[in-house]
Amino acid sequence: MQFHRRGTSTCVFEDMPVVVSAAAVVGPREGKGPLGDTFDMVYSTTLLGETSWEKAESKMLRQAVDLALAKAGLEESDVDFLIAGDLLNQIISSAYMAREYDIPFLGIYGACATMSEGMGLGSFLVGGRFARYVLVASSSHHDAAERQFRYPTEFGHQRPPTGQWTATAAGAVVLGAQGKGPRIESVTIGRVQDYGVTEPNDMGSAMAPGFADTVWRHLQDMARQPEDYDLILSGDLGRIGSVVGRQLLRKKGIVIDEIHQDAGVILYDPSPEVGAGGSGCGCVASVFAGKVWKELYEGQYKRVLLVATGALHSPTACQQGESIPCVAHAVSIVSGDH
Repeated sequence: MQFHRRGTSTCVFEDMPVVVSAAAVVGPREGKGPLGDTFDMVYSTTLLGETSWEKAESKMLRQAVDLALAKAGLEESDVDFLIAGDLLNQIISSAYMAREYDIPFLGIYGACATMSEGMGLGSFLVGGRFARYVLVASSSHHDAAERQFRYPTEFGHQRPPTGQWTATAAGAVVLGAQGKGPRIESVTIGRVQDYGVTEPNDMGSAMAPGFADTVWRHLQDMARQPEDYDLILSGDLGRIGSVVGRQLLRKKGIVIDEIHQDAGVILYDPSPEVGAGGSGCGCVASVFAGKVWKELYEGQYKRVLLVATGALHSPTACQQGESIPCVAHAVSIVSGDH
C-alpha cells in the first residue's frame, strides 16, 4: 500500500484500508432513541452489572471490541495494534480494557474527536504496511463523564439548554489491508481552533470552528465540492454547533445543509434533559459503527465524510477561565463497490 500527501492536511491512499467490521454497544437511553435498532448490543442499565460507572464504561468498550473482532472473523492474535481512547483522566476506560488483550496498545485522547483520530492513525499503520489489522475503539459514559467534568449525577445539577448529554456508548472498528467492506480513501488531520468560547456547557459553539476549518481544508485538498459526498457526519456539534458550523462554512462559499447530519442530534429524541444533543467519545463512534458503516457496506451511501470534533479542555482549565481549544479530524470513506 502507498499513500500520498495532498494539499495542506490530507493523506490519500492508493490501496485503501478496509473497514472490515464495526460494532456498537450502548446504554438504555441510547437504545430507546431513533437509532436503537442499529446497535449490536443495548444494556438495560448504566452500571452494566458493575460496581462503578467507570468499570461499566470499560466493560462496554471491551464488549464492542470483542464484537468487532468476532464480526471480522479474527482472533486477537491476528491484530497488530489496538488504538483506543475515552474521556476519563488518563483514558482509564481504554487502558483497563486493553489489559485484557495481548495486543500492542496505543492510547489516544482527542475528546469527542477520538474515533476519527484513531481511524486516521490506524489507516496510516495499515497503509504504511506496519499492520495487517488494527482495532480502533472509543467510548464514553454519561455518569462517569458528569462526575469528572461537571457534577455527580446525585447532585441533580440542572444544565442549560446549550448543554449536551454525554452518550453511554462505545464503538469499535477493525481496519485491514484486505477484505470486504467500506474503504478509507483519505484522512484530513485538523488544526486546533480556539475562538475564545469559555462556557463548558456550550461545547457545540466551541467545536464548530474546528469542524468548519477541517471540512474546508479537506474539500480544498481533494479539489471537491460538498455534493461529491452523500453524507457529512459530524460528531458531536449538537443542534447549536451544527448551525454555527454550517454558517461558518457558508462564509467560505460552502453549503452542506442537505448532506450534513450530526451524531449528537440523531442519537436521541429531542428532550429538555438531553439539551442540545449528544456528545462524548462514544456518541459518534456508536453512530458510525452502528448505522453508517452498515449503510456504506450495503451501498446506500457511496462516499461519507466522517468529521469527529473534540473539545480539548479540562475541568482545571475551565475553572481557571481558559477558553476551549478544539480540533476535528476527517476520514473519507467509500462503499466497497465505489
